[in-house]
Amino acid sequence: MLIDLLVRGGDLLTVDDAGTVVRDGAVAVDEGEIVAVGAAAELCARFRARESVDAVGCLVLPGLVNAHTHLAMTLLRGRADDVKLQVFLERVLRWEAELLSPKNVAAAVRLAVAESIRAGVTSALDMYWFHEAAERAARQAGWRLLTGPCFMDVPEPPDGRAYGDRMVWARRDLQARGPAHRGRRPVVFAHSTYTLSPAQLTEIAALAREFGALLHLHAAENATEVATVEGRYGRRPVELLDSLGLLGPDLLLAHAVELTGPEIAALARTGTSVAHCPVSNLKLGCGIAPVPRLLSAGVTVGLGTDGAVSSNSLDVLGAVRQAALVHKAGGDPTAVGAERAVRMATIEGARALGLGEQLGSLEAGKRADLIVLDLGAPHLRPSHDPWSTLAYAAHSADVRDTVVDGRVLMRERVLTTLDEEAVIADLEALV
Repeated sequence: MLIDLLVRGGDLLTVDDAGTVVRDGAVAVDEGEIVAVGAAAELCARFRARESVDAVGCLVLPGLVNAHTHLAMTLLRGRADDVKLQVFLERVLRWEAELLSPKNVAAAVRLAVAESIRAGVTSALDMYWFHEAAERAARQAGWRLLTGPCFMDVPEPPDGRAYGDRMVWARRDLQARGPAHRGRRPVVFAHSTYTLSPAQLTEIAALAREFGALLHLHAAENATEVATVEGRYGRRPVELLDSLGLLGPDLLLAHAVELTGPEIAALARTGTSVAHCPVSNLKLGCGIAPVPRLLSAGVTVGLGTDGAVSSNSLDVLGAVRQAALVHKAGGDPTAVGAERAVRMATIEGARALGLGEQLGSLEAGKRADLIVLDLGAPHLRPSHDPWSTLAYAAHSADVRDTVVDGRVLMRERVLTTLDEEAVIADLEALV
């Protein structure tokens, strides 16, 4: 049988439910879909491929999922360091009003996509202004971006669109987008419970549900936010969302650092997911999300980098390491283990997006998003356990090849769909 792509010869970390590892394995891909996973000898005998990737001496795994980010914030990288969240937000909002335009967002997203492909990130949930420009830039590079209309009721928003007009615009966008397909789904972004009123949040959630969209918002990022919302509405952010009937399997919360026991129980009861952003949370002094308690309660937890202005990189593998380490600080080295952290960046991130049946593991029938990690460097040898290697030893620079929807976007560390020098030069010209 003739297929489009065969990745052969490496050790496969499939990240299926059983945690299957296939030594000297192969992944067969056709029309953007994984059609077979198994031993290299078997698949090489079954398939002839138009294109192949020799993964001998490498680890092959699902592409990493960035479950919460603001990609175009690469434009502001390094401009708001070492400040508290509220000061950070004041500065960033002012700069966004001055700097953002469709052209600038597109340039910043192209840089973010190049950085992400290099880091083995094959998909991201991107909340930001001018999402149409971001989506075009990602599509041109062949990269998987989930984005959509964003609501944030602030004076003089960068796109100049008042809240009343925003609902009409968002509906038009969702109508044109259509239903979920091929590893993508419609998304609606509501910034937070402190930049939108309860009535606005209810209206936005109704719109998302009408179109079967994922609803994504920031919640309980630090103690000051919680106190602000509680003072304004008499309820903490998650309590408020619960009272409004917004919690549920189509809601993904970013951060969720400041949670009570009853709030964790409410997330578990409703099937609400969380995007854990450990690097950003630490850098902004927000605290450490109660991830072990969330996991024990059965809450789905993915990993995000947040924007490059608060975490300074889009390195999901770095977030894996931080997630595997920071929760041990309480004295329990088993709090978040290596396998759990890697799963948060792959299959659990896909499930948090509502795309666990299509992304996040190397299994027949799923979209062909995968990466090849070179195991030849001294810091990766010997490789006794692939979960451990990824969580505690590997760096994003070890990623050699990146494939999205069956298309090789980086081969032998060279980007194939982006002119890296031009991308960098374009952004430098803006700043």
